[in-house]
Amino acid sequence: MKNFAIKLVWFTTIYVFVFAGLCQTNVGLPVIMTLYCIGIPLILLMVYTVLTDDYKTTKTFKDWYGDHPMETLEEEKEES
Repeated sequence: MKNFAIKLVWFTTIYVFVFAGLCQTNVGLPVIMTLYCIGIPLILLMVYTVLTDDYKTTKTFKDWYGDHPMETLEEEKEES
């Protein structure tokens, strides 16, 4: 996902924010509808790309969160 998929997610996010901003201005309806018709397939492509991406990780559920290891969680439970 680091290559194409994450770039597509960033591009689509920026596209949606620009589209939402243009909807609040006096841009003509044909321009807004054209951007809308481009945006829907772009969002669908983004979702498909993220869901079918061949992303591999070495993390498991035993790793929990990187910023809050399991040992710390167990200590906090004992203190409560």
